[in-house]
Amino acid sequence: MKEFETYTLPNGIKGIHRRVKSAIAHCALVINAGSRDERRDEYGLAHFTEHALFKGTRKRKAYQVNCRLENLGGELNAFTTKEDTTIHATTLRSDFAKAVELITDVAFDSTYPERELAKEREVIVDEINTYKDSPSEMIFDTFEDMIFEGSELGHNILGTKAALARHGTEAIRRFTSRTYTADQMVFSSIGNFSVNTARDTAARYLAGRHTPVRDFERAVPAVTPAFEKVLNKHTHQIHCIIGARAYDINDERRVPLSLLVNILGGPSANSLLNVLLREKNGLSYNIEASYTPYNDCGFVAIYFSSEHDNADHCCQLITEQLNLMRRETLSARRLSMAKKQFLAQMAISMENNESYMLGAGKSLLMHDDIDTLEEVYRKVAAVTAQQITDVANEIFSSTSMLMYR
Repeated sequence: MKEFETYTLPNGIKGIHRRVKSAIAHCALVINAGSRDERRDEYGLAHFTEHALFKGTRKRKAYQVNCRLENLGGELNAFTTKEDTTIHATTLRSDFAKAVELITDVAFDSTYPERELAKEREVIVDEINTYKDSPSEMIFDTFEDMIFEGSELGHNILGTKAALARHGTEAIRRFTSRTYTADQMVFSSIGNFSVNTARDTAARYLAGRHTPVRDFERAVPAVTPAFEKVLNKHTHQIHCIIGARAYDINDERRVPLSLLVNILGGPSANSLLNVLLREKNGLSYNIEASYTPYNDCGFVAIYFSSEHDNADHCCQLITEQLNLMRRETLSARRLSMAKKQFLAQMAISMENNESYMLGAGKSLLMHDDIDTLEEVYRKVAAVTAQQITDVANEIFSSTSMLMYR
């Protein structure tokens, strides 16, 4: 049995499906429209639009949208990133068609009534305030704003209270007309039914939705100089990110970089930086490394929090470890262990059908392909110790630092 099978609807919407033995079905419409597609007077609009999708359609009031699947024990939800908006649902297998119909309804027939938008602005303001109370989350967006300064990627997804006040029904309609185009959508599903059933159901509701082809392209962010900045946030702990620009999602070097980042600060307790900062020196409870690829760029971030007196020591140890990765190649034994750990983590994550389905949909959207598990194994197995050293030198030869005090 294939992991995923793909198809294309007559209007250009791509589809991807995987059959699994489960009473539960998951599906999603992944739209290639995020905060980087906002114009300067639209900051926060992609996320506001995602909220507005649930506020009523031509045939449903807001409470009917919210209750349609929930009354059946299912769930409808959505999220916005820098590059995409995803509307997703979870239902019993027997209610799959109802989920597809509802996703289609909110994606294409939402009315964005002003009376509902007024209430939703206050909800998002509360979301912004909650986010500001979480420096461990906010520092990532601040770092990203700085490393992509001056580009469409260099602003916060949530927007500001002042910006939200400017966005109304007509602004949302202009944004969705420009960005919610069928040629930039993928319908992803996973459940115990054939790809023919998935395709026929998707076609029944989505194939008749015709839109213009997208008429704009994203600009690659210019490279910004490395920086070191300390912001006084009056937090109880120091929060810090050390990071750099990195490869885009289509770059073959993303595989050795992903492996390197996992070795440095992946989720396992034996990651190099966790052992160094927490286990050996007792300096930090939270230390992690991450790699975020976009369709034309990306960035790596090493984050830690610590007591104020320990921050400089943490930065020193991290810098020394990065320099060590640049100078010395991994032993054959260490590389083999790192590959096995990375692949096992990936296989375990694929046990979550919803996450697997969402990841496959985004992969098809971003680079028109999805690697099978066997192909991923092959690519990881082919990574050499020298490639990891080369990537470490390319990425960490010049790093930036942002600290909240």
